[in-house]
Amino acid sequence: MKQCRIIISGGGTGGHIFPAISIANTVRKRFPNAEILFVGAEDRMEMEKVPAAGYQIVGLPVSGFDRAHLLNNIKVLNRLRKSLKLAKKTIREFRPDIAVGVGGYASGPTLWMAASLGIPTLIQEQNSYAGVTNKLLAKKASKICVAYDGMEKFFPADKIVITGNPVRKDLEEATEKKEEALAFFGLSPEKKTILVVGGSLGARTINRSIQGGLDKLFADPDVQVIWQTGRYYHNEAVKHLKAYRGMPIWCSDFITRIDYAYSAADLIISRAGASSISELCLLKKPVILVPSPNVAEDHQTKNALALANKDAAIMVADKDAEQQLVTKALEVVHDDEHLASLSRNIERLAHHHSADLIVDEIVKIIDK
Repeated sequence: MKQCRIIISGGGTGGHIFPAISIANTVRKRFPNAEILFVGAEDRMEMEKVPAAGYQIVGLPVSGFDRAHLLNNIKVLNRLRKSLKLAKKTIREFRPDIAVGVGGYASGPTLWMAASLGIPTLIQEQNSYAGVTNKLLAKKASKICVAYDGMEKFFPADKIVITGNPVRKDLEEATEKKEEALAFFGLSPEKKTILVVGGSLGARTINRSIQGGLDKLFADPDVQVIWQTGRYYHNEAVKHLKAYRGMPIWCSDFITRIDYAYSAADLIISRAGASSISELCLLKKPVILVPSPNVAEDHQTKNALALANKDAAIMVADKDAEQQLVTKALEVVHDDEHLASLSRNIERLAHHHSADLIVDEIVKIIDK
């Protein structure tokens, strides 16, 4: 592949942004002269994370449909029209050899425009249940990289390649550092560690369940907790913890060393976003998944069931979490046999070197 020019589009959450950056880094490693341009949604977190990773990004004014207030969608359609126009201008000026979509609002207008201008496109579908936008874009895509079996119910079978979802580099080596990790959080190697993560912004139900279950957690002398609250819920959590001074808990809105957090954990409580699940499979970590009900097509529940049905994770529904989550976690974390079988089963679902496999497909399409 000669000097190539690639547009990577999508974002909105860390779950879309980290895989996108991982693909870009892999392209750059193999082809140092490649030119890469990101296209994101102008008010979402990619506008900060992508430049921090060393890449240029163009922001589109696109936003999601408002299912609750239908009149607001007049604004949404206006933004979509402007986004298509700006995507067209960006593609004409940058002249990419291929456009890659990783999901999120911006990938719709970008890939649609690229395909209509005759630029080949590749879709990276992260979930076990394809969203409406990707189903539409699939008709013109050259290849669709997926992370789950059975995706031919959404996409043409001859275009599908199973690659898995790319994860952050530091996580592939994260399980070997347990002692260092516990020391980093000031925790004891003698106790069982539960790690609670709700994503960079936080997960309301998970945080409420932990707050409501603090008495139960600290009635157990053999358990300690690492709790990432997310940005929105940190102040409330800190208030609750005042009554539990001296208890074995490390709490923050964000964990800079997530590799250490994963390494220290005997059991993880997490949402069921596609990229979190891919990380957990690679790390072979026992997990209780609490799918978010507030995502399009309820795809987190489908992601969680794809694991729970293979005994590779435990699922607790969002509506049951405040009653059941902490009790379930305490029961599982002390059952070594159950932890070991969850770990074995989730490891079987891991995809290694996903970013490399996706870049292989990009190269084949450009070389064609």
